[in-house]
Amino acid sequence: MKFLLVFFAIMITGVQKQNIQGAWEAQKGDMVITMIISDGYLAAARYNVKEKKFLGAHGGTIVSYHGEFKGITEFDSEHREAVGKEYKMMIRLSGDDLESSFNGNTVMFRRIDDGSKNLSGNWRITQREQNGTMAPIHTTGARKTIKMLSSTRFQWAAINTETGEFSGTGGGRYSFVNGKYTETIDFFSRDSSRVGMSLTFNGKLEGNNWYHSGKSSKGDPINEVWTKLANSY
Repeated sequence: MKFLLVFFAIMITGVQKQNIQGAWEAQKGDMVITMIISDGYLAAARYNVKEKKFLGAHGGTIVSYHGEFKGITEFDSEHREAVGKEYKMMIRLSGDDLESSFNGNTVMFRRIDDGSKNLSGNWRITQREQNGTMAPIHTTGARKTIKMLSSTRFQWAAINTETGEFSGTGGGRYSFVNGKYTETIDFFSRDSSRVGMSLTFNGKLEGNNWYHSGKSSKGDPINEVWTKLANSY
C-alpha cells in the first residue's frame, strides 16, 4: 500500500487553518499513521506497533490554505521523486475527526492534541557542540534536520530537499515539565531496537531558541540549540 499521505486530493469547506493544527492519529490493525501540522509544515509517519517496524514517512511545507490545502514535498522515504513537487490533500473535518481520501482509500484520523501548548512548532537545529564549543549549523542549505512538535507528540527528520535523500526519522510522545524534556520513542527508521525507550534531557526556552542537552539513545552526549521557524502560510 502506498503511503496514504502522499498526494492526497483535498477539499476544505469553511475550515480555518488553526482547526487542523496539532497531532493526528489513525490506526488500521497494527499499523499506526501519525501526522503533525504546525508552523506551515506537515510531518507524517507510518509504523507497525506490534513488530516495532517503521513503514514510511512524508512531509513538507504548506504553501496554501485557502479553500484548498497545498504544499511542497520536502521528504518522502518511499518516493524520492516526489521531493520538490506539489502535493494536495482532500479532507473532511468534523470536530476532532478528520477523514482523508486518496485513490479510493479512506483514512479516519482522530485528533491527539491541538498544538497549542508546550513546544509546539517547527524547529530546526542551528547549533551543536563540537569539541567543547557550540558550532553554528548553516540553515540555508538543502541538507537539514527538522523537528516537528505538537503539544504531546514529536517527529524529527534528516533530509536533503535538493537531492531527495532521506537519512532518517523518528518520533513518538513527549513531555516538557520544569526544564525537563522527556520523549518516548514510538518509531525509529534507523534502529527499531530503540522503540519504547524513554529519554530525558535538560531543556530551556529563550525566545525562539530551545536549548537541549543530555544523552542520545546510544548514550552519546548531546548539546544542541534548535530554533523555531516562523509560520509560512
